[in-house]
Amino acid sequence: MPKEGALDASPCMTPTAVQSSEPSATHEAMRMLSSELVRSVLDSAPDAMIIIDSGGKIIFANRQVLALFGHEPDTLVGNPIEVLLPERFRGRHVGHRRSYTDSVRVRPMGAGLDLFGMRRDGSEFPVEISLSPITQGDEVMVAAAIRDVTQRKAAERALQEARREADDARQEAEHANLAKSRFLATASHDLRQPLQTLGLLNGAMRRMTDDEECREILEQQDQAVDAMSRLLNALLDISKLESGAIKPEIVDFEVDALFDDLRRDFSGIAANKGLRLTIDSPHLSARSDPALVGQVLRNLLANAIKYTHTGWVELRCDRRNGALRLEVRDSGIGIADDQQQFIFDEFYQTGVSPNSSRDGYGLGLSIVRRIARLLDFRMEVTSRLGSGSVFAFDIPAADSETATATTGRRKIAQSDGSNGSHKVLLVEDEPGVRNAMRMLLKMEGYQVTTAAGVAEALQHLDAIPDFDLILTDYHLEGGRTGTEVISAARARLGPSIKAVLVSGDTSTAVREMEVDESTRITSKPINSEELLGLMKSLLGG
Repeated sequence: MPKEGALDASPCMTPTAVQSSEPSATHEAMRMLSSELVRSVLDSAPDAMIIIDSGGKIIFANRQVLALFGHEPDTLVGNPIEVLLPERFRGRHVGHRRSYTDSVRVRPMGAGLDLFGMRRDGSEFPVEISLSPITQGDEVMVAAAIRDVTQRKAAERALQEARREADDARQEAEHANLAKSRFLATASHDLRQPLQTLGLLNGAMRRMTDDEECREILEQQDQAVDAMSRLLNALLDISKLESGAIKPEIVDFEVDALFDDLRRDFSGIAANKGLRLTIDSPHLSARSDPALVGQVLRNLLANAIKYTHTGWVELRCDRRNGALRLEVRDSGIGIADDQQQFIFDEFYQTGVSPNSSRDGYGLGLSIVRRIARLLDFRMEVTSRLGSGSVFAFDIPAADSETATATTGRRKIAQSDGSNGSHKVLLVEDEPGVRNAMRMLLKMEGYQVTTAAGVAEALQHLDAIPDFDLILTDYHLEGGRTGTEVISAARARLGPSIKAVLVSGDTSTAVREMEVDESTRITSKPINSEELLGLMKSLLGG
């Protein structure tokens, strides 16, 4: 056993002896050199180093022990290693130490456990300890490298706290998205209902009067309802895009079909302003979401016509490097360089002061920006003040030029004002909308039977065997849907009975419904003339 307070080199640490003519003097010099070398090495170690004998007493401590524990190394020699542990750990540690000396090996101490040391002043701190056996003759000693891990533990706690906060934030975000989705569902249905009622009542009133002043008032009311509807739709579109409620439906589609819709929608608007509208017939197929691409182009064309007072507006499509380049060009007022960075912001309108009368709400380009992010394309803007603008973006070309003519919109025939004589079952749970729609259809000459829900509708279907058309809201009372009414009607009256499903819900579930030739789906608020035209197109009137 080595003398306490000194460290003799064990055979495993003794350098290979060099042959000498004076063996005893040489071996003693090497022994002294080895002992001093080992001590110097251990004192230079970055960690606190302590060596204990088989009985658990400290026989060596390096200089780092003072910095770590506050004890002078020499004062620890001869004391049990437990003096460096908090009182509550000492009893257990004796047993751990003895089990280690019975089966010695190099290993970290207390794997998976939190270990603590105690300073001279009684304060505790977390440590990491690595153990190594040292044999000298029959005796087994243990070298312990001790490291203060206070900073690392603090970093780990901070990381864990950050993760908990991130988890909490993610859960809050998920809850917020759920709340936002519930709001959007409510807004899509409830906010559209009064607008729908106003539009239908206006349609009915137009059929009840020939007075020009009354007709002018009703026309102005229609314009106000249309403006509110556009604003509501734009705000809901932005909210849905922000919340992720709108998911792209990527398909191959013919650009011609989409451009034909746009030509019909905007030709009259451009002509009324005296503008020349030119829309390509590209005979090309794209691979994207046709409804969202159509929404982008509608907003861009509406913007171009709005800010072009004389001249022309063009919509072009060219194939470039495996993609389709879509461009909306105009000869309008242009955009100043210092305003171009703001044009995609909400409620921003070029050249419009905050208190002046607005034509629109400055939301179209904000919607365009969000759809561009959703479809992963970049909107490019080129404009000079007084010289017009070009808005351009690229979408993938379809692999095949035989894409289905899908545009995401169904064109409807407009009512010609003639009366019908068909029997209609009207199913609507909102009394105001139901009464307004009943009056409109009655003024148009339809025989209308109304129902407030599915149960009442089924009773009418059993009592009246010859309905020509089912006009029903999608969301009905008690969580039931208008599709139940349509299915029940076809089961009783035959699969060819016509049906119009009206909904304020523009979710993917509604958009993905399969529609046959006898069914139409339309969104609230629907203009009274559009509704009547849609019914006439189904009934062949």
